[in-house]
Amino acid sequence: MADELPGSPGAGAAAARRPRVVLGVAGGIAAYKAVEVLRRFTESGHEVRVVPTPSALRFVGETTWAALSGNPVTTGVWDDADEVAHVRIGREADLVLVVPATADLMARAAAGRADDLLTGTLLTATCPVVFAPAMHTEMWQHQATRANVATLRERGAIVLDPAVGRLTGADSGPGRLPEPGEIAALGMAVLARGAGGVRPDLAGRHVLVTAGGTREYIDPVRFLGNASSGRQGYAVARAAAARGARVTVVAANVALPEVAGARTIPVTSAAELRERVHDVAPEADVVVMAAAVADFRPADPQAHKIKKESAAPDAIALERNPDVLSELLANRRQGQLLVGFAAETGGPDGSVLDHARAKLARKPVDLLVVNQVGGGLGFEAADNAAVVLGAQGGETVIERMSKDLVAHRILDLVVRLTSGDVGDANASEQGIERSEAEPVRVPVRTTR
Repeated sequence: MADELPGSPGAGAAAARRPRVVLGVAGGIAAYKAVEVLRRFTESGHEVRVVPTPSALRFVGETTWAALSGNPVTTGVWDDADEVAHVRIGREADLVLVVPATADLMARAAAGRADDLLTGTLLTATCPVVFAPAMHTEMWQHQATRANVATLRERGAIVLDPAVGRLTGADSGPGRLPEPGEIAALGMAVLARGAGGVRPDLAGRHVLVTAGGTREYIDPVRFLGNASSGRQGYAVARAAAARGARVTVVAANVALPEVAGARTIPVTSAAELRERVHDVAPEADVVVMAAAVADFRPADPQAHKIKKESAAPDAIALERNPDVLSELLANRRQGQLLVGFAAETGGPDGSVLDHARAKLARKPVDLLVVNQVGGGLGFEAADNAAVVLGAQGGETVIERMSKDLVAHRILDLVVRLTSGDVGDANASEQGIERSEAEPVRVPVRTTR
């Protein structure tokens, strides 16, 4: 018999009703990218109402929005006056997503103006509101824009940081719209939270996330590696950005679009990851070590490809990589919270949780997220399940669900710990109440 982490099919299924999304489009050149965001939502079964500003229609016409959404498109508060659209649309929405959010649009939203249908909708919406800014670097960095962004965030809106890259013409810098697929993924993650919604409870905090799997090269062609895709780490970064954090991702060989609203630092080897993590960690409030970091590396990597026609290959001598998590524990500053990950399979010398508890004893992080690899979970899979072990002995079961929702469950515990609510952090989100003395019963499956 072996402990198995929870993973029953069907857990965390979305509600049957089609979620209602308002896609606001402001008048910027990036408006054409909102078409892809619209397509992602409609193809996922969401009901989308596009509300452009009048200037947005100079970039993408009304016919395009109406045809792709299947809903009428209006821009002014005088249109369809009998339906009181500027009130009804906001009230009925489950999510309002503004792509792109220009400096002008955010200034008007921060001032509480309602001079077109989009700003009127923003004033009446009681659901989560997400702004995906896009503008020239000077506009994004201007004090007026920064003040407007701060105001919107203080009111509970999610305002992503723009990406860094090519802008209009030859200009380049911060201000580029994040990738449409990542904007849509973040919006869907917000919707998936259901009635609880997403609150900006990490606003003002810096979250460092590692993701992916490191590669230790034997020669310029071959390497020692692992199957980590980085999906769970990226989901944690996406969830942290949605909750208002400033997010840095150290990404080891991840073939995914950069997380909307996060700064991404690509690395290859464990040594590179270690260096970049130690660069950023001193200023981070929360460090989530979700990457699969190689324990060993070749002691003598070859400068040229090893030919199979050569003499019988020698055994590859390995040397141990530095333990980045242990170093973070030894050097962390007061108040910094550390989250570790443990991907386990269990074996003759112990179950998944036996190995995880031993790891936590060696490396007493605040939270240890334990994944059982296999059975459609873990590496490369869309879903995950976990048990989160707390440094104070609590154990939280996270049933099988999407990796985005798993990420939010983990961050729920992080928020409770950072707020000092340690008791709640040791209880399950699924309403399982446990005392410190009560053992956690993890579902068990016989393995053959």
